[in-house]
Amino acid sequence: MFGDVNVKVEDGNLGRSSSTGTGTSIKIGISNVESKSPILISGTMNAKKIKEKVGNTPLADACIDAVEWGASSIYCIPVKAGTAGTIGKITEDQKGYGTFEVKGSPNNAYDIVVEVMDAGECNEGSFRYSLDGGNTFTEEMTIPITGEAELATTGLTAKFTDAEGGDSFMEGDRFTFSTTSPAMSNESVISAVESLINSPLMFEFVHIVGVSSKALWASLCTIANDFLTKYKRPLFFVCEARGKKADESLEDYVNAMLEERKGINNIYMQVVCSNSRYQRMDGRVQDINNAGIVTGLYGRAKESQSIGEVKSFPISEAKLLKLLPEGIEDYIETLDKAKYVTIRQYIGKEDYYVTSANMMSPEGSDYSYAEDVRVSNRLVKAVRAKALDELQVEVDPGDIETSITNIQEQLNTPVEDAVRDKVISSGSVTIDTENLNILVDEKLDINITYVPMGHVREMNLTFAVENPYAAS
Repeated sequence: MFGDVNVKVEDGNLGRSSSTGTGTSIKIGISNVESKSPILISGTMNAKKIKEKVGNTPLADACIDAVEWGASSIYCIPVKAGTAGTIGKITEDQKGYGTFEVKGSPNNAYDIVVEVMDAGECNEGSFRYSLDGGNTFTEEMTIPITGEAELATTGLTAKFTDAEGGDSFMEGDRFTFSTTSPAMSNESVISAVESLINSPLMFEFVHIVGVSSKALWASLCTIANDFLTKYKRPLFFVCEARGKKADESLEDYVNAMLEERKGINNIYMQVVCSNSRYQRMDGRVQDINNAGIVTGLYGRAKESQSIGEVKSFPISEAKLLKLLPEGIEDYIETLDKAKYVTIRQYIGKEDYYVTSANMMSPEGSDYSYAEDVRVSNRLVKAVRAKALDELQVEVDPGDIETSITNIQEQLNTPVEDAVRDKVISSGSVTIDTENLNILVDEKLDINITYVPMGHVREMNLTFAVENPYAAS
């Protein structure tokens, strides 16, 4: 016998659970970057690095906001624009006689200010530019001899043209204009979502970056149901509602949002109807939808924890400068009752807070909030993973209780993990054996029930004066 001392290292005895994607998200948005696979953005990346990965685009901005507020892992799926962005009218405030033009297709929504710093003609004068309305500027640079200056990563090129008589550009000349962001088609969003069906990635939710509407929300509700029942991959979607139009009153805007919400009743759909003027991690001040902030907070909150928890998730007023549109505070309660996600202030608190992490759920649903859905999805993924290990396992008809008890104990492990992690209060796995004919049926009916953690959504304080000398 050719003997030896053999070695085996066992793994798994600590009972650690495999990953269920908690805190990891997918972002689908416009980008000029092409990639055949999702692009990983980690929570350690700064704004510059994120832009290098996915461009100076709405997708990058959403990642920047999410990372700043707690996201640790984001997988980005870049999508080409279905509708190109537009360049608005240029406003000129100048003493010089030269002309200024802009060409190209914007990669994002920008409020651009081009300012002449040193007077002169092309190849003599200098300029700088801002993408956020003058809050931050680039370094000063010489006007090129050709007059054409690329506004880096924006998709735009500025064109300076000298005047025939000289004095083309004078110090202090300013040219301002705005651009709109390109938009995705619903078809391209759905195609990107469907690419996740057979993806090996583990994730909790999908953020659709950029304004979307009822038609897409309805399609995503159907897809969310399919991900659960057909593909066994529970998820939820975070979408962004539009902001107020310039020619629209506040009341008309809110009524339009209430109308837009009608017919959307699904526990896996969340829509953020909250906008603000916000200072991003890279110093830019822009008007944004607050979905990036919301999705970042999910990265910090355990599954059962509301991101509206006041003591844990303040949004600094030094970052969120004000809510938009002006006066929306009077309508936040109405939008919250319609199950949109909004952001608010409390009297006596300086910072801002998520009102409630509402889902667009039916009335009376057990899953009205994201924390309800996140807990359910965690359990579905973890218990199913354990159940797969028990598929095709032998069951002894002569000692069926022992066989079934072994299976039950395995499936109960992730439930016990959730109890230990204080994600649920209690839970249990039960397998019906009363009418079980394993040799004929070859299947088990299993019920998983749990008691969720409760939340204080409102407090009623009653104050009264007590007279210690009053007759008893």
